[in-house]
Amino acid sequence: MHVKGHPLHPILVGFPIAFFIGTLIFDLLGWTQDNETYWRTGMLLEISGIISALLAAVPGIVDYFFVVPPRSSAKTRAVKHGILNVIMLVIFIVIWFYRRKNDPSHLIILSGETIGVILMGISGWLGGTLVHRNQIGIDHRYAAAGKWKEKYLSPQNGTIEVALATEFKTDQMMLVHVNNKRIVIGKSNDGYVAFDDRCSHRGASLADGVMICGTVQCPWHGSQFDCKTGAVKAGPAKESIQTYSLWESEGKVYLKT
Repeated sequence: MHVKGHPLHPILVGFPIAFFIGTLIFDLLGWTQDNETYWRTGMLLEISGIISALLAAVPGIVDYFFVVPPRSSAKTRAVKHGILNVIMLVIFIVIWFYRRKNDPSHLIILSGETIGVILMGISGWLGGTLVHRNQIGIDHRYAAAGKWKEKYLSPQNGTIEVALATEFKTDQMMLVHVNNKRIVIGKSNDGYVAFDDRCSHRGASLADGVMICGTVQCPWHGSQFDCKTGAVKAGPAKESIQTYSLWESEGKVYLKT
């Protein structure tokens, strides 16, 4: 099971990185060699970088709202990543408008582009930690985990039907959104279980973790919780997670919220 990131995101982010770095390189060449051709190439690369950055932002926004777990260290990191990207993009947009009406050899342009590339590098590092440390978009399914399953259910009071019994095999999980809550539904060796989709340590999605023998393990730092009681079985988490009543009747699985 894995948290699904937008498939276009890792593909698109490479374009603005290449275009903006190329912009700085060609503008430096244009300045040092006093070559108008280099300056024009830098300007074309700059507008290409702006357009590609705007396109890359679309799947990034989708990932921020629908993939990165809320109230987590990854969410905080994603906010910083997004803010740096916005500042960097604004810098390059302002420079592009400025160079259209001013001497292209002005050091203000090169200084701004250098700052923009530095910010892009820091933002890229944060993006890398989201992928490799928080495992956003990484497919790390374990044996018999099945495909990633996620449902959005209409808010209701009391008991709600969340799934069909045929949707689960032993040790498989599903993430459901109901009553503004993220709840993991799973089938263990002892029957169905339901618990909050948030590790009490750093807020990782437990639906993205591993469930085996009635224990769910956080994908980020390895904390383990009892699926029935929510008790901590292994750290670094110290607080238990909330569990919910879940049962099967006539081939359907019901949850008490």
